[in-house]
Amino acid sequence: MSKKKTGRIVLEVVMILLSLVFLYPLFLTIINSFKTFKEVMTDVIALPHSFTFENYTYVWKFINYPRLFLNNTIVTVLGLVGIILISSIAAYKLARTKSRTSLVIYFLCIMPMLIPFQSIMLTVMQMAKSLNLSDSTWGLGILYWGFGAPLALFIYHGFVKGIPKEIDESATIDGASGFRLFFSVIFPLLKSVTTTIVIIDVMWIWNDFLLPLLMVNGSPSTKTLTLAAYTFVGQYTSDWQYAMTAMVMAVLPSIIVFIFLQKYIVKGVVAGAVKG
Repeated sequence: MSKKKTGRIVLEVVMILLSLVFLYPLFLTIINSFKTFKEVMTDVIALPHSFTFENYTYVWKFINYPRLFLNNTIVTVLGLVGIILISSIAAYKLARTKSRTSLVIYFLCIMPMLIPFQSIMLTVMQMAKSLNLSDSTWGLGILYWGFGAPLALFIYHGFVKGIPKEIDESATIDGASGFRLFFSVIFPLLKSVTTTIVIIDVMWIWNDFLLPLLMVNGSPSTKTLTLAAYTFVGQYTSDWQYAMTAMVMAVLPSIIVFIFLQKYIVKGVVAGAVKG
C-alpha cells in the first residue's frame, strides 16, 4: 500500500472519529427527548425503555409550536432578504468603484465582524427600544440586517471582483443601467454564493438564542423556538425531557435545510475565494 493511500485512510478515520465526537451531543439530545423525567435523571446515556411521542405531543401544545414556527419563519425570511439585498448591492458598488474612499468604506463595513456582540448588546437594546423594534418579530428580523450584512458583503465582494466589467459595459450599451443592470445581469451570476449565504444565515438566525432573548422574550406571542426550549429550564427544577424535545423540534427545520443545500456551501465559498 502506497504512503499516499495510507495517509488518506488515516485522514478519513480521523475525520470519522471527529464527526462522531461532534454528533454525540446531538445523539444524546435526541434519545433523551423520548425518555421520561425519571429515565433522564437515572441514566442520561442509556437508551429509553420505550420510544413514545408523548413528549413531542405535550411540547407541541404547550409552546404553541405552529405559532412559534411562524415567528421563526418571519424573522429568518425578513433577515435573509435584507442581508442579501443590502450586502449584494453594496458589494457590487464597492467592488466596481476603484478608489481609496471605496476601499476605506469596504473595510469599515466588514469591521463589525470583529466586534463581539456581548460588548454592544446593551447599546443595541437601547437603540431597538428607541426605534420601536423591540418586542416584535419584524423588528428582530430587521436587526439581523446589521449583524449579518458584514460577512455577506465580504463574501459577495470577493465574488463580484471576478466578474468581468465588460458584462456591465455590454448591458449598459443595451440600455440597462442602475438597479436594472444589477438585478437583471449581475445578481443572477451570484447564484452560487447567494445560496451559500442563505444556508449560513438560516442556520444562524433560526437557531440564534441571545438576540431573541434580549428583544422578544417579553411576550409568549413573539418568542422563537429556541426561547421556548429555554422555558423548560428553571432555577430550582427543570423538565429536561421537555427541554430536549423542544430543542430537537427547534433545530430540526434548519438541519433539513442544511442537508439539502450543503453541497452549495463549499461550492460558493471556493468560487468566491478563487474569483476574489
